[in-house]
Amino acid sequence: MIARASTVLGLAAAALCSAQFAVAQLPAVAAERSLATELGLRVGDTVQVGASPDAVRLRVVIGAIYEPRPDPAEIARGQRHVRMHLPDLAALLGAADRVDRIGVGARAGVPAESVAAALDRTAFGYQAYSSAAIAAESSQTFTVVSRFHRAIGVITIVASAIFLLCIMVLKVEERRFDAAAMRLVGVRQRTIVGALLLEAVLIAALGSSVGVALAYAAQVATNRYYQRFFDTTLIFSRITGDIVAFGVALSVVLGVAAGAIAAWRLAKTHPMALWRRG
Repeated sequence: MIARASTVLGLAAAALCSAQFAVAQLPAVAAERSLATELGLRVGDTVQVGASPDAVRLRVVIGAIYEPRPDPAEIARGQRHVRMHLPDLAALLGAADRVDRIGVGARAGVPAESVAAALDRTAFGYQAYSSAAIAAESSQTFTVVSRFHRAIGVITIVASAIFLLCIMVLKVEERRFDAAAMRLVGVRQRTIVGALLLEAVLIAALGSSVGVALAYAAQVATNRYYQRFFDTTLIFSRITGDIVAFGVALSVVLGVAAGAIAAWRLAKTHPMALWRRG
């Protein structure tokens, strides 16, 4: 019994070693994390791949699972990628010594345009581009969308300025009785205008604070929703310090301008006219 058990264990160990050796001989590939999640793949799993669905014949082993760099150009395509060694990919496609695109890294300080020009003069049959040129070419759609958003922003600012002016005029009109009383007791127009301007500044500052808080809340909600929807770490909405500074400055300037126009209109009106209207 002991000899038979030893023989069985020896055969099992030999079979396990043979299986491990066979797996080690298979080509290793790196699967994208989203693909591995969808298919339930783990490092060490053996799968079959092919150039088309009806030609799945090459057995490979999952050697690594990687997280790709977020790319806006790839986010809406819904494609999944697998990285292979070049000889394995050539054997799979049946096209040796042929590639569609390669990447060449330049040393720090070397202009990419000069490297591309030098490569173009070296041989025929390919065209070299810098990464900046490729990014500019592939980002035309995002450039159009950015300009469209900028146009919407300008229209929104103009409409907001008109609305703010109307609000400030109505707010100052509510103070016409107080302004008439101060004018009748001898308070100078400059003092009245300064008080109304101070009130406009406070209202603009408060509105800017509320707007910044709402913008940050919208940023967090937008990023969480679309990152979960597309299963990516790409940042869809980002509010920078320059945007906040520009928005606050624009709000304060528009608020002060609207308050100044309303205050000047109120100060130029005769006190008795204001009193009768009050």
